[in-house]
Amino acid sequence: MYGEYKAKMLRSLTMARRPDAANEKFFSREDLTEMARNFAFLSEHAVREIYQRAYRDCQIVNSQIPSPRAIQELVQAWKQLRKW
Repeated sequence: MYGEYKAKMLRSLTMARRPDAANEKFFSREDLTEMARNFAFLSEHAVREIYQRAYRDCQIVNSQIPSPRAIQELVQAWKQLRKW
């Protein structure tokens, strides 16, 4: 009984791997700088809407991890809101 449980546990642990990051797309530093600059020209209401949309995009649904781009956009909007 215990050996069967241990074998299942080991199989489940070996399946828990990080997804391949080589295929992930993300914003470059220049893109992030441009995004921050553009957010600074928007109204607080507009940046709040961008933040809320990015927050929804970053939710983990069915074990799907959000894309790096979605997280970067969320962070940039958050930074702009913190400045105000």
